[in-house]
Amino acid sequence: MSRRRQQLTATTFRIGGDLDVRRLGFGAMHLPTEPAPDREASIAVARRSVELGVTLIDTAHLYGGGANEELLAEALHPYPEGLLITTKVGVARSAETGEWGLDGRPSVLRAQVDEALRRLRVERLELLQLHRIDPETPLADQLGTLRELQAEGKIGRIGLSEITVAELEQAREIIEVASVQNRYNVLDREHEPVLAACEAAGIAFLPWRPVAWGSSGERAEIAAVATELDASPTQVTLAWLLGHSPVMLPIPGTAKIDHLEENLAAEQLQLTSSQRDRLDQLAERATA
Repeated sequence: MSRRRQQLTATTFRIGGDLDVRRLGFGAMHLPTEPAPDREASIAVARRSVELGVTLIDTAHLYGGGANEELLAEALHPYPEGLLITTKVGVARSAETGEWGLDGRPSVLRAQVDEALRRLRVERLELLQLHRIDPETPLADQLGTLRELQAEGKIGRIGLSEITVAELEQAREIIEVASVQNRYNVLDREHEPVLAACEAAGIAFLPWRPVAWGSSGERAEIAAVATELDASPTQVTLAWLLGHSPVMLPIPGTAKIDHLEENLAAEQLQLTSSQRDRLDQLAERATA
C-alpha cells in the first residue's frame, strides 16, 4: 500500500504534529442550549459522541455567546483523556446594536480566551482558532495576541478559519498554524487551493458545512452511490471527504443521536475507485 493510501485510510491525525485525534469529529454548533428538555437532549448527544469514540469536538464563542461552551462542559467535564474541545474567538456582539460582527482587537481576543477557559473549565485551550480575520485590525496584532497567549500557556496550538492561501502564507510568517477551518464539501470546493496548501504543510483541515445542506440526497450521483453501498447520501459525502485528503478532519454537526451515529458510521464506508471518480466530478459540473 502506498504511503498516501495509508494516510488516506488512517482514522487518526496528529494536529500540530503532536495531538492525536480521530479524523471524524463532531461539530457542536447545532446543539440547543435552552433549558430542559432541549438541553438534556443536547447533553445526551454530546456524551454519546464521546461514547462512540469522538476525540475532536468543535465549538465557538459565537455559538450562543459562549453558551455552547458551557453546555459541553456541563455534559463532558471532567473530560476523558484524549478528548480535544476546540473553540474559536474573534466574533463579538456589539454593545450598541446587539449584532454580531468580526472583532479581532487584542483586548477582545484576550477576554474571549479567558472566558472560554472559564466556561470549558480548563487551564489551557489545546487548539484555539481565530473565527475570522478582522479586516479592521492588523493581522499581526490579532495573531500576535494569540501568540502571546500561547506563550503564557493559555493556548496550546493556533488555528485559523475561512482564509485564503495568501492569508495562510502571511499567517505562517507570524505563527505556527496547526489547523484551518474553511467551508468545504463534495459539492463546494472553492477552497481546494487552501486544502492543497494545508496538505503540503501537514496542517489539519476542518471543513465546516462538510455536508451540503439538503443537497446531497438530491444529487443523482450521490444518491446512486449511496444505493450501491446501502448507505445514506450523508455517509457517502463524509466518506468521500475522509478519502479526499489525509489532513481532512470533518466535523459534521447534529442535535439528534441517530444522525450522530449515522455520521460516525461513515468512517467504515469504503468507496470504490469508480465511485470516487464519479463523486470527484460533481464539483466540476456544479461550476460549469
